[in-house]
Amino acid sequence: MNTRRAHGFTLIEVLVAMAVFGVLSVVAYMALGQTLANADMLGERMERLEAIQRTVRYLDSDLMQAAPRPVRGLLGDGYEPAIRSSFGSEYALEVTHGGWTNPAGLPRGTLQRSDYRLEEGELLRFHWRVLDRTVNNQPIETVLLDGVESIEFRYLTADGEPSEQWPPANVPGPAGFRLRPRAVEVVLTLTDEGEIRRIVEMAP
Repeated sequence: MNTRRAHGFTLIEVLVAMAVFGVLSVVAYMALGQTLANADMLGERMERLEAIQRTVRYLDSDLMQAAPRPVRGLLGDGYEPAIRSSFGSEYALEVTHGGWTNPAGLPRGTLQRSDYRLEEGELLRFHWRVLDRTVNNQPIETVLLDGVESIEFRYLTADGEPSEQWPPANVPGPAGFRLRPRAVEVVLTLTDEGEIRRIVEMAP
C-alpha cells in the first residue's frame, strides 16, 4: 500500500516569511510617511510662494496705477501727497491709485488710498473706502505676508536722480504733492527667502 506524505511549511519557514513581511511592511510604512511629509512640505512651500506672488502683485498694481491725487489730512488741515514714503512716517508707503473696480456701478470714483506697514514681521496693507477720510473712517486691513524682516522703497526722480523718500527732500511743500517718480525699486527682505527686488515703472 502506497502512502503519501503530507507536505507543509515548517515553523522556521513560517517565521522567516513573517519576518520578511514585517520588514517589507516597515519599509512601506516609512516610504508612505516620507511621501506624506514631502507632500505637506510641498503644500506649505506652494502656499508661501503664492503669498509672496500675491504681495508683489499688490505692490506692482498700486504703484503702476498711482494717481497724482493728494488726499485731505485726517483733521482736514491741509493735504497729504499722492505718494508718500519717509523714515518718520507711520506707514512705509502711502499711495493714491486707480484700479478700484466697481462691478455694482455704485456712485463712487475708481481711485483708492492704500497704505503699507510692517508690524511684528507681518506686512499689512490698509485701504479706505474714501480718499478724503477723517478719523471716523476706519481702514480695511489685510495681512499680505509674514516672515518679513524689512521693506524699503527707492525712487527715481524725473531728472534720473535716486531718492530714499517721496516726495524728494528738494521738493518741499505742496509742490511735491502731485509728483510721481519715474520708477520705484521695492526691496523686500524675508526670513526664509532672503532679498527680493522689484523695479516698477511708473506712468508718466
